[in-house]
Amino acid sequence: MAAADSPSAALRRRDLCSRGIRLAGKMRSDVVDLLDTYVKRQGLDASASVAAVEGVPAAAVERWDEQTGTQRLLENLAAYRAFRVLLAQMLEEHREQLGEADAALGQALASVLLQVSAFAYHLEELLRLESRGPPSEEGAPAAPAPHLGLFERKLRGLGVLRELAQWAVRSARDLRQLAKANPGSGSAPSRAESP
Repeated sequence: MAAADSPSAALRRRDLCSRGIRLAGKMRSDVVDLLDTYVKRQGLDASASVAAVEGVPAAAVERWDEQTGTQRLLENLAAYRAFRVLLAQMLEEHREQLGEADAALGQALASVLLQVSAFAYHLEELLRLESRGPPSEEGAPAAPAPHLGLFERKLRGLGVLRELAQWAVRSARDLRQLAKANPGSGSAPSRAESP
């Protein structure tokens, strides 16, 4: 744990947190833009109610203020790994459904997928700095895409994008909290701040 307590590790942690907060902000902005485009191009109502999407952990969390920095990072990493799979499925479905007929939506989906992958890598770097390597993905094979009708796939995509936007907000809060915590302490943050 000595490495995690050193001044250089503390500076690197703050730098990684700051960059992560900027990445999360950019990702949220792009996801909100993508949501607008997605709703219009798919002919959906922006206020449509969508059930929770299987395989995506909810961004909202009870007792957020009691989580340690490591718990926050692990939950974020699990979520973004799930989003990486779901967005790849959405992109594949989009290509099968529309081909090049709606290239702009496909490019926007691909761009957000790249951001999600980059953010997951960023979280892995933070976990390494916390003296805890990221958990392996090998043990969890990707779930096959459910066989849904066209409208259900559109609604599922809407749910994925909405939840991703919420995760981007939560991730920025988690990284701010981590940046404030004592290096290597792993202790729960104060109860003064919660999402």
